[in-house]
Amino acid sequence: MTRTRILLADDHAMVRRGLRMVLDAQPDLTVVAEAGDGVEAIEHGLRTDVDLAVLDVSMPRLTGLQAAAELARRRPGLRILMLSMHDSEQYLFAALKAGASGYVLKSGADRDLVEACRATMRGEPFLYPAAVSRLIGDMLARAEEPVDPLTPRELQVVKLIAEAHTSEQIAELLVISPRTVDRHRENILGKLGMRDRVELTRYAIRRGLVEP
Repeated sequence: MTRTRILLADDHAMVRRGLRMVLDAQPDLTVVAEAGDGVEAIEHGLRTDVDLAVLDVSMPRLTGLQAAAELARRRPGLRILMLSMHDSEQYLFAALKAGASGYVLKSGADRDLVEACRATMRGEPFLYPAAVSRLIGDMLARAEEPVDPLTPRELQVVKLIAEAHTSEQIAELLVISPRTVDRHRENILGKLGMRDRVELTRYAIRRGLVEP
């Protein structure tokens, strides 16, 4: 079995020792280098033959986030996993932005770290469960309804125009007057900045209203 070679960086020797025991106990993981600060982490990450860097967020000289960003830039093939005592959206987003594939809380490291390492090596993101819930909640809270320039009725008209129906046919299908259909057509063209049925047909295809 091929073992994932890990760089472990944390400024507390006791923490590193405990984490190393957890990782080295696995048949597919092995710690081959340790660092006590961000500068050392970069040096080992660039010099040592490692597959995965597990970096503490808060370290002297350079933080784990700064080290992660530098390693991601200079050695893009290296997988990076952040370890932190901070259950914080700010640190979480910063870690992902720096190039990390995952974020593990130290408080749950004995439970999550091994799976996080494996997930990261599979190319999958890993977030501790509470972070996933928080991110989903945050996304839902911030998400605004997508602004569609066209009303549901106008979308119906676009679809029928794209299907080559005449104004009279559209009026009959939608039970409205041909004059109303023409008004809808003018409004649609104005909203979309388009000129004719050809452009409307392309729009309908892009929106999935009709088959290409």
